[in-house]
Amino acid sequence: MAADRNNSAIKTLAALRRAQAECTRCPLYRFATQVVPGEGPARAPLMLVGEQPGDQEDLAGTPFVGPAGRILDRALQRAGIDRAEVFVTNAVKHFKHEMRGKRRLHKRPNVYEIERCRWWLEQEREIVRPAAIVALGATAARSVLGRTVSISRTRGHPQRLADGTAAIVTIHPSLLLRIKDAADKEREYESLVSDLRQASKVPATVGSG
Repeated sequence: MAADRNNSAIKTLAALRRAQAECTRCPLYRFATQVVPGEGPARAPLMLVGEQPGDQEDLAGTPFVGPAGRILDRALQRAGIDRAEVFVTNAVKHFKHEMRGKRRLHKRPNVYEIERCRWWLEQEREIVRPAAIVALGATAARSVLGRTVSISRTRGHPQRLADGTAAIVTIHPSLLLRIKDAADKEREYESLVSDLRQASKVPATVGSG
């Protein structure tokens, strides 16, 4: 594949975005409006990885700008993190959906799609070199860790990737949109804020031990 052969030429986020725009590694590109690359500084200390673009992200070409993105923005602010200083991306770069009348409904990526797109996440990591990565949800955790994990069992226990990068697993903000009970929603929101705050402290402590 051309993108694979040109791997050595991808040294900047701009070059990576151009390569991602031509991606045909899995069939999802055929049905999405456009690729949605990661966004943020080239040397961000913290990287957030979501599942995939939603309907609004697919139209805008920008990650986390829909309802879940607004929740994430509030949680980042509450955790004392400036989103402008964070690299935000997704495990899968094209919007997977099914039509329900005129509506495009989110459909979860399968293992094949996650693995085919994982190559792009690794390219983002190589360029950005974050000290810590937050995997938002099961799909992101599968991509970041390279294996399926239980969110409830992994949450609160930072992982160390092969290259030394810290990885923290938490919920995807979209979960909060589906919780009806106000107390349960607030509890999950505060846990998300706590996980983000924990991740933000990793860059300051890396190498101190």
